[in-house]
Amino acid sequence: MNDGAVHITDLVKTYTDDRGRPTFTAVKKINLEIQNGEFMVLVGPSGCGKTTTLRMVAGLEKITSGTIAIGDRIVNDMEPKDRGIAMVFQNYALYPHMTIFNNMAFGLQLAKKKKDFIQDTVGRTSKALGLDQMLERKPQALSGGQRQRVALGRAIVRNPQVFLFDEPLSNLDAKMRVQMRSEISRLHSQLGNTMIYVTHDQVEAMTMGDRICVMKDGAIMQVADPLTLYRQPENLFVAGFIGSPPMNLLKGKIERRDGGLVFAETAEQNAVSVPLIGQVEALGSKLLDKPVIFGVRPEHLTEESKNGSHVPVASSVDIAEPMGSESLVYLKAGTGNLIARIHGEALYEMGQPLTVYVNMEKVLLFDSETEKVIR
Repeated sequence: MNDGAVHITDLVKTYTDDRGRPTFTAVKKINLEIQNGEFMVLVGPSGCGKTTTLRMVAGLEKITSGTIAIGDRIVNDMEPKDRGIAMVFQNYALYPHMTIFNNMAFGLQLAKKKKDFIQDTVGRTSKALGLDQMLERKPQALSGGQRQRVALGRAIVRNPQVFLFDEPLSNLDAKMRVQMRSEISRLHSQLGNTMIYVTHDQVEAMTMGDRICVMKDGAIMQVADPLTLYRQPENLFVAGFIGSPPMNLLKGKIERRDGGLVFAETAEQNAVSVPLIGQVEALGSKLLDKPVIFGVRPEHLTEESKNGSHVPVASSVDIAEPMGSESLVYLKAGTGNLIARIHGEALYEMGQPLTVYVNMEKVLLFDSETEKVIR
């Protein structure tokens, strides 16, 4: 296979008005190295620049400045068809008057491939995607998931260096999204091609990507594997965006009380205060009286103290969402709110007092001004 590594260097996309005056910069001088055969996910909220970046890689959007290279070729000025890419769109983009076979074969026919080669390639690909019994149907006779598989098949038969996916599952129902996530991941494992996948859904990002590029306002916030993003976010945005439910974040400062250090929530009355122990205490000693943001994930709030690393916080139940093996419990604590993911089948009533224990080994502190994690 040809080298499908993608090198994005100082990439900028600025939109202009009719007179050529800049109106909006969608992508702000980003740098990203995507390895050959890697599954890279671009994730972020609407308007963060992820789709614009993908479209510039595809050649569907003109680059303002910077370079994009696929392998050892700079592709800035190449036509999309010459870049060695295949793109799968959100809306399938199938030809309604063509059969499934012809939809999948169309690109090969344009490339003037031999008839036997086309038959063999489409046959193998359709079988792998479970479409081999539907090749004479037209798109309107298929479900949404089947149409998306046809769009995948049309991309696969071209055997590109790089697959580009623009939110391909957002039009499917929840059950089909889960199934298609698995199918795309399985295909990546089988094919070994480079894949760049755009989504706003952080669950898709976490379950599919080898690495994830988190974007906000046209800039890259962090690039890492899913577990590193989850456990070691570099800043407040990543901490709040990755994870469902999101990380609990409380504003306050580090104070000295009764010979020890505590995190004290910023409030005049009923403020939450959490004693600091272990590594967080050592870190807090350097941050005395400085404004910080205290972060802890919902699963690191428990009903019982597991060991000496857990400290209690008094709260009351606001809303409880029993989910069978676990419950998401929304708590009122001090002037703020916390979410706890509590395992077990217990039921909770609104207003019920509840002491939760914070696992201090999992707590992160963030600088209130820079919003970066404090190491």
